[in-house]
Amino acid sequence: MSPVSLPPSRYDFAIDVPADADDFVVGGGDLEPATVIEAYRHGFFPMGMGEGGGPPMGWWSPNPRGVLFAGDHHVSRSLRRARTRFEVTVDSAFDEVVAGCADPGRDGAWITPVIAAAYARLHELGWAHSVEVWNAAGDLVGGLYGIAIGGFFAGESMFHRETDASKVALWATADIVFGDRDEERLFDVQWQTPHLASQGVRQVSRTEYLDRLARAVRAEAPVKWF
Repeated sequence: MSPVSLPPSRYDFAIDVPADADDFVVGGGDLEPATVIEAYRHGFFPMGMGEGGGPPMGWWSPNPRGVLFAGDHHVSRSLRRARTRFEVTVDSAFDEVVAGCADPGRDGAWITPVIAAAYARLHELGWAHSVEVWNAAGDLVGGLYGIAIGGFFAGESMFHRETDASKVALWATADIVFGDRDEERLFDVQWQTPHLASQGVRQVSRTEYLDRLARAVRAEAPVKWF
């Protein structure tokens, strides 16, 4: 579905962030759909600052930022072989993907029930999407979810229960975002890790990120989200 129009946000995220500011920028606010989308439009994403990812809410703008540009995604020969073991779907099990990412046994403990409910609402409104990876037995073994605004996609988290399943999820998402090689589009992954760097994710400064973001949100949205 096309995203549902949202009312103006109660909060102004057009903040002049110093180039040398920390990744955490400001605290407070809420997780209403208009708030979250306005934040993403200005380069912020939410994470709870309290114990176990609870309140108060913090808004983050990493510097440097981990991003994937059109043409940069690297697919190894072994991953091409691995993909034949899986089936990929889009937006067919959003809540299950978020639950997989929030598994307390991994680094997703910051995805609290409050965060999960906020993104589920955004999914219902057409702003949040999931990519699911299934094995031959029909089990959900990997996935990724995030926010889409125009030609911009912000990957929030991903998980895997079988080897290479999260890599397949990232590959499938990159294919959606950059399917027609639109150079204005942008795939944000928040922070670069060695795992993501091996797949083509690079680091850019906050200044460059915000410049690319401003163009990406105005770019044409990938049709596969709808």
